[in-house]
Amino acid sequence: MSYVMAAVGAALAVLAFPPFDLWPLTVVGPAVWLAGMRRLERPRDGFAVAAVYGVVFYFALMWWMSELALEAIVALGLCQALYVALFGWAITKWGGHLRDAAWWVAVTGFWMVAEWIRYRFPVGGLEWGAFGYGVSSVAAARGVARWIGTTGLTAVLMAAAAGLATRRWRVAAVPVSAVVGVLVAGALLPPLATDGVVRVAVVQGSTPCPFVHCENERYGTYQQHLALTRTIEPGSVDLVVWSEGSTGSWNADPINSPEVGEAIAAEAARIGAWMVVGGDRPVSDTHWVNANVFFSPEGEIVGEYRKQHPVPFGEYIPARPLFEWIPVLSRVPRDMIPGDGPVVFDLGDYDLGTVISFEGGFAAYAREVARAGADVLAVLTNEGSYGYTPASDQFIGMTRMRSAETGLDLIHAAVTGKSVIVTDGGVLGETTGLATQEILYGQVRPRPGLETVYVRFGDWVMVAAMLGSLVALTQRRRTGPRPEARA
Repeated sequence: MSYVMAAVGAALAVLAFPPFDLWPLTVVGPAVWLAGMRRLERPRDGFAVAAVYGVVFYFALMWWMSELALEAIVALGLCQALYVALFGWAITKWGGHLRDAAWWVAVTGFWMVAEWIRYRFPVGGLEWGAFGYGVSSVAAARGVARWIGTTGLTAVLMAAAAGLATRRWRVAAVPVSAVVGVLVAGALLPPLATDGVVRVAVVQGSTPCPFVHCENERYGTYQQHLALTRTIEPGSVDLVVWSEGSTGSWNADPINSPEVGEAIAAEAARIGAWMVVGGDRPVSDTHWVNANVFFSPEGEIVGEYRKQHPVPFGEYIPARPLFEWIPVLSRVPRDMIPGDGPVVFDLGDYDLGTVISFEGGFAAYAREVARAGADVLAVLTNEGSYGYTPASDQFIGMTRMRSAETGLDLIHAAVTGKSVIVTDGGVLGETTGLATQEILYGQVRPRPGLETVYVRFGDWVMVAAMLGSLVALTQRRRTGPRPEARA
């Protein structure tokens, strides 16, 4: 029965995320699984039951990784499930005999330990699937994220699920009330002050061959973006954004190809707007950089931001000699050279900070840019590998939490994925379609000098939950018989 409860709980939890957005299931799904875990005595059973939850959850949530290759979803899904399995082993071994109140505290803390490690290891980690992202559609949750972040929301939701799993309402009342209190507090927080308006045009030029690769693809992508940009009326916008991969290779990069740089510069000067242009620039036969290049309204290149966090096995191959025998990895012939820190550009009346694609799925990078003084954020992404799947919607759910955590308006620009402008701490504006060629016009409002509690103190709720689990383990253990049911 515990295995069935794990599979059902995982399936319910997946429905909390885009495109379904049934957010209460971020508590109900894990609660069903944990209720089955509460019945286990042997750590190996805890490992096995938790592994079932992890496999079902991550394979179902990120099935779109199979668009890359079957090996991609198998390797990634099993890696992520391992953290859940180790959590199950630990909570069964060290938490199985705790009183109900101490048990839910221990479960919450152990889960946050597993999440802390998962966000960082291996090869840079992954935050996809954290429970806090499952409530990105809830305005009240986004409101409180400026205080506790997505990690804090994850801790609170897991605490509620663990409390419900005890099936003792006096025990469950505390963490469930905490969820209600957090949402009420988030709903009552006043809006943040703004200063001025920036008119934005996001140029989503798509590619000549959306979701597949074709000959001279990057040059064709650049040409499509340039053609769309030439339709923007002079003086109509203050900022033009081309997303990640809109330029690149040797013949379509503004640095490698002077002709390309001059054409983009001419458009910036014609429109009278700042331009941010994302591109993958080869620097040798073995290495490349992923950079956002900034053009001034006078048509001059004023600097660039280089992506710090490459996608493992997508933008570089860790320990390449060990994996050369895998045929699919031949698609990654060069390794990306990471940048060395955040870059915030002074655009006159406001400062703009950017992150690139994969980095938008990690709270640390947007927080880093906000701490460096950004008044507006931009996430430039591609999303060209995942076809007509929910990947883009799930990623937008994550980047709107970046807006919520920092309190800053955010420009989410994609080549073939969906583009959107996020305002007021996570409110989505008009969204483009997948693989369409269009210009998204909108406005963002800078927030100079803003530093939310989360930006200043980071994952303080996550740390508190981990410390709480240590205290819970010191509590007196139960002396009565264990629950009867086994795995």
